[in-house]
Amino acid sequence: MKKILFLLTASAAIISCSKVKDGEYLITGTAKGIENGKTIILQGQDPATRMTIALDTVKVENGKFEIKGKVKEPAFHTLILQGANGPIPFILETGEINIEIDKDSIHKSKISGTYNNDEYVKFNDDLTKTQKSLIDFQKKNTTKMQDAQKAHDTATVNGLMKQYMEIQTEVQANTKKKYLAYAEGHPKSYISALIIQSMINDPSNDIKKTETLYNALDESVKNTTPGKEIKTRLGQAKMPAVGASAPPVGSAK
Repeated sequence: MKKILFLLTASAAIISCSKVKDGEYLITGTAKGIENGKTIILQGQDPATRMTIALDTVKVENGKFEIKGKVKEPAFHTLILQGANGPIPFILETGEINIEIDKDSIHKSKISGTYNNDEYVKFNDDLTKTQKSLIDFQKKNTTKMQDAQKAHDTATVNGLMKQYMEIQTEVQANTKKKYLAYAEGHPKSYISALIIQSMINDPSNDIKKTETLYNALDESVKNTTPGKEIKTRLGQAKMPAVGASAPPVGSAK
């Protein structure tokens, strides 16, 4: 009995320590080496126009920053650091999100703290491994390609292009498999909804497979904007084409 009471007390303490309520977010940022007063802008997408808009602006103070607000559903947003050479993409959602800015290599900034952001990081790492052979080939042969182009060495240029295309085709096929495997194995992930959304926009994909993946999604994911768009598109895909003849009366269903 004492053990049960202890566990209940510990659980209550953990819940009470949370800094956010349902529908709220807290971005806690670390910005080591970045001067005080540097501006950080939180950018999102206007739901009506789909144009990028600034949602909040804060200043770096003693290597840290904090942004709080309300959010209805998971969606990709970006942080823009004043003077940085690129944005920091992440998923804004309910919970405490941690962002550690790498001022020298902004793309190496670390994001963690919520389910979808942790999944996003792991998903990207996995994709990077899949695409490594293509990146390695580019690094190894960029100078060789440039020299061949300057020397008008058509044979070398064509040979390198052929090798590149072969690797690219293999990487694209493996990437597609990774996307499919991820969506099948992560029904609660916002990333899965985005993958299925891209599948439904690809005419070469099997619509029945796409529908099966959508049906397996958690209700929370189905209720996101991409989840609702998938449902609409699947409904449209089932509608008969304009001008198509109706099935004869009494035909088998």
